[in-house]
Amino acid sequence: MMAALGQFVFGLPTLAYTELQRSQEWRHPSNSRVGDRPASQYVGPGEDKITLTGLQVPEFMGDRKALDRLADMADAGKAYNLCTGYGEALGCWVIEGMNSTQTAFIREGAARRVEFTINLKRVDDQQADPAGGMDTGPDGGNDWYEADSIDWFFD
Repeated sequence: MMAALGQFVFGLPTLAYTELQRSQEWRHPSNSRVGDRPASQYVGPGEDKITLTGLQVPEFMGDRKALDRLADMADAGKAYNLCTGYGEALGCWVIEGMNSTQTAFIREGAARRVEFTINLKRVDDQQADPAGGMDTGPDGGNDWYEADSIDWFFD
């Protein structure tokens, strides 16, 4: 396990990222003063964002439907706890955006290579979804175990 966002686990069996980029800010607003430098005051933390980038090659590793499950979690508009694989709790995060590029298609149209970027934004910890994201989707999120319709091709 590399990390977990709610109950979605990032790793080789699901979706492994190759780069994690984090951007943190702290707020120091200032007021202009006559004849002196502006006065500034620390008022608390600002934006905290994480960008995950990676490559999925479903023939060798990863779950072909993992990005769809993350999109379902994003569609729900909920916030999820983020925990690293070594046990550090990073707070509560929302999925702000996702990009994917599919290449190397097989005859049936399934991509053999998917490059992805996932953008997360930290929110107030009290906004965390207690279900952890597994209750998304039309049937309550119970479709995560369904066989991939193209997996027969790779057996």
